[in-house]
Amino acid sequence: MATYLLKKSYQLKDLKQIEFEDLWGDHGIFTTMWIFGKPAKILFLDNHLKNLILSLKRYQIKKKSLKTDILKIIDKNLSKKRKYNHLLRIAINKKIISISLRKRVKPKLNFNLKLIKLKREKPKFKNLKYKKILSYLNKMDNSRSDIALVSNKKLLETGTSNLLFVKDQKFFTPKKDYYEGNTFRFFKTKIKRITKKDILLKEIHDYDEILLLGSGKGVTSVRTINEISWRRRNLNKYKDLSKHYDAVVDKCNPYKF
Repeated sequence: MATYLLKKSYQLKDLKQIEFEDLWGDHGIFTTMWIFGKPAKILFLDNHLKNLILSLKRYQIKKKSLKTDILKIIDKNLSKKRKYNHLLRIAINKKIISISLRKRVKPKLNFNLKLIKLKREKPKFKNLKYKKILSYLNKMDNSRSDIALVSNKKLLETGTSNLLFVKDQKFFTPKKDYYEGNTFRFFKTKIKRITKKDILLKEIHDYDEILLLGSGKGVTSVRTINEISWRRRNLNKYKDLSKHYDAVVDKCNPYKF
């Protein structure tokens, strides 16, 4: 189970603190950001907030001061004195803003994907319909495993991250039915070409590497998918992308309280 540093909820209309609600299953949007170091840094903060607010508008959840309100809540709950290595989650529905901080677990190189027949509701959005996914993730050691969502015999995304596939030194990603996260968007600026195609289960042995990209996982190399006896052939692109990721982490500016 995840180790939480804090869990708090506030009324959206006036930011008055109320009893904590995680909001899972509600009509709303969430985003998860990596906060690390002392002084605290939040990777891709501006992009996370921009995408969160744009998605909320599509869900008819609007407030002119929403970005300012979110930053006020972050300011109130972060400490200048603490050294962080946590995942900061902001979840919002029509009435509530919830914030939580849980310890970020570093993925190991013996990482396994477990195949699950599931497609998220409205997968282009990071919406709160996550209870089924969480029912699997809560039983796992998240440093060693994640679930891969499969629909119509195609791999889409994991329970936490985007998927990137490598074949003959070339990159591939699913055509549709997944959320394009901020870590994935960062790598789109670093990789010359990523081909979109259906990632069919029957063709999975054609790929040399499978990589997870996300706030919690950073860049993670999959070692095995046991159900179909897939094993990675090398770590070449994982090493290349890790260098880009480490560089942007090093350049991240401290959060301004």
